[in-house]
Amino acid sequence: MSTSRIAPVEPGTRPRLADIEARILAARGRITPLYRVLLNSAPVVDGWEAMLTAIRQKTSLAPRVRELVILRVAVLNRAPYEFEAHVPHARAAGLLDEVIEGLRAGAAPDAVRGLDAGERGVLALTDTMTRDIEVPDAVFEPLRVHFDEQGLIELAATVAAYNMVSRFLVALRIGH
Repeated sequence: MSTSRIAPVEPGTRPRLADIEARILAARGRITPLYRVLLNSAPVVDGWEAMLTAIRQKTSLAPRVRELVILRVAVLNRAPYEFEAHVPHARAAGLLDEVIEGLRAGAAPDAVRGLDAGERGVLALTDTMTRDIEVPDAVFEPLRVHFDEQGLIELAATVAAYNMVSRFLVALRIGH
């Protein structure tokens, strides 16, 4: 098992980070290994926390949809730490173990049992944005039945944000 490529910052050891650490604790309840590495750059951790707090706590997306996206991106980007970190959130959001295990196995959107048509569309969008980047109309347009303009923006932003998170974790070997 490898260790992080960047040494984590022990919370409370750098007085100039006290305000940022307090915001992270208030938003998340703890400072995870990811945030301990991010603390090496005050501007990055500050912006990261603001953006990810908006994505996770302030959008109109149903928590179930958000966690579906996060788990799928983690699998596609080979980020098991991210996947495991979000399994409790996914369960709390109502995703059943059969869905979680289908995602863990990398099943195609139509093969994940326990999802409705909108959720399968969310997985198709997530797969396409993550693997191909460019999203054809055939993938995007069916989502309009399930999401308004705000929801579509928030959905695409969630997929994009968690691609950033998982790729950062993998590149820096955080949580390995």
